[in-house]
Amino acid sequence: MDKSISENGETAADGSIRGYDSLHQLLSANLKPELYQEVSRLLLGSNCGRSLEQIVLPDSAKALSSKHDFDLQAVSFSADKEQMRKPRVVRVGLIQNSIALPTTAPFSDQKRGIFEKLKPMIDAAGAAGVNILCLQEAWTMPFAFCTREKKWCEFAEPVNGESTKFLQELAKKYNMVIVSPILERDMDHGEVIWNTAVIIGNNGNIIGKHRKNHIPRVGDFNESTYYMEGDTGHPVFETVFGKIAVNICYGRHHPLNWLAFGLNGAEIVFNPSATVGELSEPMWPVEARNAAIANSYFVGSINRVGTEVFPNAFTSGDGKPQHNDFGHFYGSSYFSAPDASCTPSLSRCRDGLMISDMDLNLCRQYKDKWGFRMTARYEVYADLLGEYIKPDFKPQVVSDPMLHKNSS
Repeated sequence: MDKSISENGETAADGSIRGYDSLHQLLSANLKPELYQEVSRLLLGSNCGRSLEQIVLPDSAKALSSKHDFDLQAVSFSADKEQMRKPRVVRVGLIQNSIALPTTAPFSDQKRGIFEKLKPMIDAAGAAGVNILCLQEAWTMPFAFCTREKKWCEFAEPVNGESTKFLQELAKKYNMVIVSPILERDMDHGEVIWNTAVIIGNNGNIIGKHRKNHIPRVGDFNESTYYMEGDTGHPVFETVFGKIAVNICYGRHHPLNWLAFGLNGAEIVFNPSATVGELSEPMWPVEARNAAIANSYFVGSINRVGTEVFPNAFTSGDGKPQHNDFGHFYGSSYFSAPDASCTPSLSRCRDGLMISDMDLNLCRQYKDKWGFRMTARYEVYADLLGEYIKPDFKPQVVSDPMLHKNSS
């Protein structure tokens, strides 16, 4: 359970907030309609001057949601109509999920259980006509990197391994690009392990991969026990549906990481994550939305769900007693747009599929409106960063002469 919220009596045992799936559900149930509308405007922004519109999904997708008990939401971002360009509408999906079996189950059973859990969710995305789908960080396994136990390395697989083959068939079946974040074993370079997103094309082909740029060493997130910083730079993958990039988990805390994907031309950046309430929940609604605004692209933020309990207790050198879980992975996946609007989040405690239509013309429209690229002064920051990485760097600090006079 999320300790920071539960101590204040806000979170139920299943991870919900006062029994509600999400903050927006809590507010809509407890505020008068006119007040909720105003609060929603402030929390979610407005898209082209109006609230986001709900998408009517086919009955087959809704039936899968009901049968397999996952949250299903769908909203649409629009853009202003242009005279010289046609709308570039793409339908995008995010999947958040809990693990399928206890962490004590045989590894092959755990992995197979997750495949079986995700299959109807991907089928629902296909039935709904999703063009690009992104899964959560290390989706094939429990997020065991808190334990520092090397047995979990068994979940690592080559880029063309079991999970990719599983998704290639679905990508081809539904004419869908799928972003698959896995624990990669690099068979060509000493079998070392990376935290990697595999980009599977709508024809079932592998377009490429990106390895996580920034590795956390905070709290229980002891990930450098397993893999180090990635070596793939900031690639943008040009697909038939648009230009996409993947900023994996902890990279969302680094503004330059977001910037680099934008400079390379991304129109949609996915942030597949695994993060817990006690550590990051107040930051979750802010960082991706700010990145979408600052870089004039769409962002899809995905977080896993549930509390994963491990057989052996661990500590992390932070003075806390030994424990067997990270805390509550709070889900709450959502989309953000360049105009500061964003969708309501998925459930805090249930598996879910978030779907959004987005007109990619909005990216250029907001580049034109705010002029961030034109006014960015990149050369100034390039000079500063070039000096900063030198061993003899001296900060540009102008001190009040009276400070030194008083100290003497």
